[in-house]
Amino acid sequence: MRKTFKYRINANKGTLSKADNWLRLCRNLYNCALEERITYYKQTKKSLSEFTQSHELVELKKTFPEYKDVNAQTLKDVIRRIERAYQGFFRRIKNGEKAGFPRYKGKNRYNSFTLTVTNNPNGWKLSGKYLHIAKLGTFKMFYDRPIEGVIKTVTIQKSSTGLWYACFSCDNIPTKYLPITNKEIGIDVGIKALVVDSNGKRIEHPKYLRNAEKLLRLRQRRLSRRKKGSNRRNKARILVAKAHEHVHNQRLDFLHKTANYYIENYDKIYIEDLNIQGMVKNHHLAKSINDSSWNMLFNLLSYKAEYAGRILVKVNARNTTQLCSNCHEKVEKTLAVRTHNCPYCGLIMDRDENAAINILRGEALPSGVNV
Repeated sequence: MRKTFKYRINANKGTLSKADNWLRLCRNLYNCALEERITYYKQTKKSLSEFTQSHELVELKKTFPEYKDVNAQTLKDVIRRIERAYQGFFRRIKNGEKAGFPRYKGKNRYNSFTLTVTNNPNGWKLSGKYLHIAKLGTFKMFYDRPIEGVIKTVTIQKSSTGLWYACFSCDNIPTKYLPITNKEIGIDVGIKALVVDSNGKRIEHPKYLRNAEKLLRLRQRRLSRRKKGSNRRNKARILVAKAHEHVHNQRLDFLHKTANYYIENYDKIYIEDLNIQGMVKNHHLAKSINDSSWNMLFNLLSYKAEYAGRILVKVNARNTTQLCSNCHEKVEKTLAVRTHNCPYCGLIMDRDENAAINILRGEALPSGVNV
């Protein structure tokens, strides 16, 4: 199992200035390498490989000595990112999805660089709460939990609000089994109530984005009036970014607590296998669905279940709302109808709770199981 541990970091102005310079150099390298691939394909109708571009880094350092101050594995990771962008582009085309061609990175659009462990063991060192990076400096880390497993990569990331983070990607995370409860639960997600389970428990949607819209509207309007390239515009941009970051942090904290509740109390959890990308194409519901972050909740449940030795089952979502959980007859209802009223057996209950019971029973054929 692979897991990422993310921590706030800080350093003196000199080190942060060097880190900003690394980001600038990596962004320039990314854009130049992408331009080289595009030009090479136009001239030869062949693709330039990651291997070829990585070997060109030696000549790059001779031509531009400033790149000698950047970790070699960090520069190779830039080329690897382009390769992944191309692979993702061709994969989406093959699957018939909407495929965006790899794009150039503008200012403030390249916000991280990565150091590896296997090929460069002396590139960085972790001692206590301090992270030492060769040719860069020392960062102080703010721990909120210990690092587990075997560290494979370290990524230094700068947020849109100017905060710095260290992300440790670790393998071989030990499973920490929770006590067996011998209980199962079905979960139905929604817009008004984020979660309704088969036991009737409702977790209302806090609507963090909706509540922050007034402040966001005010700050975005102020940003639009500032002159491009000015310091005042940059300050206004940071205020907008801080508002969005606050909403993200609130939502993530809430979803973590929701996922923890179900992981701690149930051995097996049944959820719907939803096509969320298709659902957000409905422009009337897209903002509410994105604010609910169903996909993020499912991802949290998935990795927490694996980490705790629980079982997460994905059930085909077809007809889970329409079927009666008592007599199994199909009762058609629109989104506006919030109560399940069965004309065959007389069952009357909340439509989301009825759906959660169907999900628990797996009335539709299971489409996949994650253990």
